[in-house]
Amino acid sequence: MKKNIWILNHYATNMIEDKAGRHYWLAENLILNGYKPTIFCASTLHNSNKSIDTEGNLFVKNESGDVPFVVVKTPQYSGNGKKRIINMISFYKNLFPTAKNYAKLNGKPDIILASSVHPLTLVAGIKIAKKLGVPCICEVRDLWPESIVAYGSLKRNSVRAKILYQGEKWIYKKANKLIFTMEGGKDYIIEQGWGKENGGPIDIDKVYHINNGINLVNFTQNREEFSFVDEDLDNKDIFKVIYTGSIRKVNDVNYLIEVAKEIELSGAQNIKVIIYGDGNDKDKLVERCKTENITSVIFKGRVPKHQIPYILSKSDLNILHFQQNNIKKYGASLNKLFEYFASGKPIISDCEFGYDLIKRYDCGVVVDSASPKEIAEEIIKIKNFSLGEYNTMCINSFIAAQDYDFSKLTAKLLEII
Repeated sequence: MKKNIWILNHYATNMIEDKAGRHYWLAENLILNGYKPTIFCASTLHNSNKSIDTEGNLFVKNESGDVPFVVVKTPQYSGNGKKRIINMISFYKNLFPTAKNYAKLNGKPDIILASSVHPLTLVAGIKIAKKLGVPCICEVRDLWPESIVAYGSLKRNSVRAKILYQGEKWIYKKANKLIFTMEGGKDYIIEQGWGKENGGPIDIDKVYHINNGINLVNFTQNREEFSFVDEDLDNKDIFKVIYTGSIRKVNDVNYLIEVAKEIELSGAQNIKVIIYGDGNDKDKLVERCKTENITSVIFKGRVPKHQIPYILSKSDLNILHFQQNNIKKYGASLNKLFEYFASGKPIISDCEFGYDLIKRYDCGVVVDSASPKEIAEEIIKIKNFSLGEYNTMCINSFIAAQDYDFSKLTAKLLEII
């Protein structure tokens, strides 16, 4: 039985303080099942100027609750430019001596779970596992370079893209097993022509799916412990449509302003779009609402993550907005979606994903490539649902959350191990 598990995740650093997140919750449940996980992460915190001091060493050990972390020294960066790439390469390079030294001090793992976002962590996991003579499971949380191509930042037929695709295929071939957070991982490999049935090198039978999810115990505790007074959340006379997330260009929150404007133009009363989050687009959007006298949008700013469960519990409808692209057909693994499920409230989405969970669980309304006017019309319809219709969607939403609780996701991981 494989007991010692190393989890490699460059961006798990915030989990040390948050005591939350995919690999933290997997590790907690692995411990409950008698395993000994250790999470390896970078010393830098993504989207932050904070970092963990490695005290002049290559790495330091850090405990967060019952979960041990190994923090690997990496250089500071900001944004998505060259310094971030240098940070990625540094984490990749420093993992090798860190793994060697840590194994000498604490014993080698029985298995390595190497998780993207970027593929260098997967390459490191495969190579380190080979040196230590143990298997490596590669977990793909983002399709590189496919997602870069889909967003237009890289041309599919460019030399750089071709090199990256070859590297991706090498990872999938060399991994002992593959986990995709998106449900259509097998579809992607088959469409690329990499499956053995198409003459490719990859055995589709070693490909699995474990989506993101929610820790319902943690969610419930936060909802009860971190309640607060808010006149808008507490106002029972308004139908509250809530969005949580960063307010940046990539999230196109301006779309929600358009939705609110269409609701006002329709003459519908007592509907408010309440936005929780911050980002470099916020001030511009606030100014737009003032200039155009759009009164049904309320900006609440950034709130601590532990307050999100209480906020969502006070919503009437949660809204999911996603920019259209060519990779949505492989499915979604959005953390926000599972928080929405856990709130036990319906969801409205303007993007239909492959293997769409909102449609599967019948816990909301999905209108693919919807215009702001179409979404506004659907919001008004949901507001006017009968109590029975509305409550059915609420129940179905929470059923989805139960099915994606991390205790169940960890059971899937244990089957793969």
